[in-house]
Amino acid sequence: MSVSDQIALQLPYLRRYARALTGSQQSGDTYVRATLEAALADTELRNAIAQSRAALYGAFTRIWTTGHVEGELGADLAENRHEQAAQARLSTIAPTHRQALLLNTVEEFSREDTAAILDVTPEAVDALIAQAIAEIEGESATRVLIIEDEPLISMQLESLVSDVGHTVVGTAATRTQALEMFEREPAGLVLADIQLADGSSGIDAVEDLLKFGDVPVIFITAYPERLLTGERPEPTYLVTKPFKEATVRAAISQALFFGSSKPLG
Repeated sequence: MSVSDQIALQLPYLRRYARALTGSQQSGDTYVRATLEAALADTELRNAIAQSRAALYGAFTRIWTTGHVEGELGADLAENRHEQAAQARLSTIAPTHRQALLLNTVEEFSREDTAAILDVTPEAVDALIAQAIAEIEGESATRVLIIEDEPLISMQLESLVSDVGHTVVGTAATRTQALEMFEREPAGLVLADIQLADGSSGIDAVEDLLKFGDVPVIFITAYPERLLTGERPEPTYLVTKPFKEATVRAAISQALFFGSSKPLG
C-alpha cells in the first residue's frame, strides 16, 4: 500500500485520536497537519508509515509530546474559550497514561504497538494503563443520559456506567424522548447512538441537548463513517460498535476529564 493510501485510510481515526487527546477538533487537527507535513519532508518516515499504522501514530506522538505546534495554536486559542479551557486542563497533568489507555482501547493497538508509539517498554505500557484506570476509578460521579434504541446495548451501557460509579438518569430510544428526559433531569454526560428507533437521529438529539448547555457527549455507533467525514465539525468522542467495555470507559474518562465535548470548528 502506498503512503498516500495508508494515510488516507488511517487519517479519520488519527483525527479521532487527536481530538480525544486534546479535547477539541481545532487543536487535534493542528497536530495532525503538523504530522502530515513532517511525513512529506522525511522520506524515511513516509516509508515507515506506508508499512505501519503504528508509525503514523508514533510520528503524531512525537510532535504532540514536544509541543511542536504550540505557537500555531496561540492565535486561535485567544478566540475560543472552550479551546482555552481544554488546553488549560491538559497543562495540569502529564498525559502519557491517557495516551496509553486511548491507544490500547479506543484505537485498539496491541500492547507492543502502543509501546512502540510511546517509545516505552511493554511493561511501562501496563503500568501507564493501570495508572489511567486508577484515575478513572477516582473520578467524581456524574449523571448520565443514554440515547440508544437497542435494549440489550442500552442495558449493557447502563450496567457499565453504574459499575464505574455514575448514575443513569434515563435511557431514550428517540430524539423526542431524549429531549424530554434531559429537560426533566439534566445530565452531566450523554452516551448517544446515531440511528434511533423511529428513524430519528442521535446527532440531532444531541444538538437539541447542547442548546441547554455544553455537556460532554460520546457517540457509540456502528456507522462511524457517517461522522468521520471531515465535512463538518466531528464529535470529539466516537466509539465504534461492537464496542469493548474498556473502550467506553476510556472515552467516558477522557470526556469527563475535559468536562466538555461540544464540537469545535
